[in-house]
Amino acid sequence: MLKKIFKCSKIFLPLLLLLVFAVGVADVFASDPQAAVAETSQHAWWFWPLILLVLSFFLGVFAVLAGVGGGVLYVPIVSGFLPFHLDFVRGAGLIVALAGALAAGPGLLRKGMADLRLAMPMALIASSSAIVGAMIGLALPTNIVQTMLGVTILLIVVIIIMAKKSEYPNVQKPDKLSQTLRIMGVYYEPTLKEEVNWKIHRTATGLMLFVIIGVMAGMFGLGAGWANVPVLNLVLGAPIKISVATSKFLLSITDTSAAWIYLNNGAVLPLMVVPSVIGIMLGSLVGVRVLAVTKPKVIRIMVILVLGIAGLKALSKGLGIG
Repeated sequence: MLKKIFKCSKIFLPLLLLLVFAVGVADVFASDPQAAVAETSQHAWWFWPLILLVLSFFLGVFAVLAGVGGGVLYVPIVSGFLPFHLDFVRGAGLIVALAGALAAGPGLLRKGMADLRLAMPMALIASSSAIVGAMIGLALPTNIVQTMLGVTILLIVVIIIMAKKSEYPNVQKPDKLSQTLRIMGVYYEPTLKEEVNWKIHRTATGLMLFVIIGVMAGMFGLGAGWANVPVLNLVLGAPIKISVATSKFLLSITDTSAAWIYLNNGAVLPLMVVPSVIGIMLGSLVGVRVLAVTKPKVIRIMVILVLGIAGLKALSKGLGIG
């Protein structure tokens, strides 16, 4: 037991210290916006992209271990502790979430885990709402969006703490809407060594919730995996594996719709997006390896703390008190 604890500490202590150091240095720059602009202009062009690359790498590691999307960590931390305008951070956050979804989507479809019949109605609603959310987010004053972002992140922390998962929800009878849309299926579960038949209910409620999810994804650039999975699993009654896989596929559609709005308005900067995507992807690869030697519950607590601090920072910036 002691050996395992020592082994985990050797891996995570340097990661955590470097993450805290990077955020702390960034916070010094972000504490005074005018000083941050002056400080930024004194550095070489590659300085802040390098900071983003390193920070995104650690966020990618933590995202895998905690089972959350990269966007939900990226936007509040980068907007709270780095001297970038919120519009550019949200645009980059959508691309970060989109990159991870596009990387995972094809494989999940080939394995039959992501279900198209389940995904398409939700994707149509969420992507349309994400466009509206992106337009609202770009139209509102930055301080209002920053305040709303802080509140949203703190609500996400509450959801992560309280969320439960049901591997195989008990759906007695599918509703008429899901039967009309033929949203049902079967997949092979290797742990049970048998095929699992599944169906959903409360479809209309789920569609209405995806309107809200889409607006929030577009407005804040967070992606929506943190909300997709609970709705698909606990509200609609899809098995947890189907919910997680379909959620990943949904992100590739929802985030694309919102990303185009930010791109069309000039809110997507390659010098931010490229190092962020590379860092997140590399961090995800490392996170998959580290996951085999640690307990995700420990990292989940760390991510809750990081998100809580980032949410409070975003809220204080929006209110003009920090």
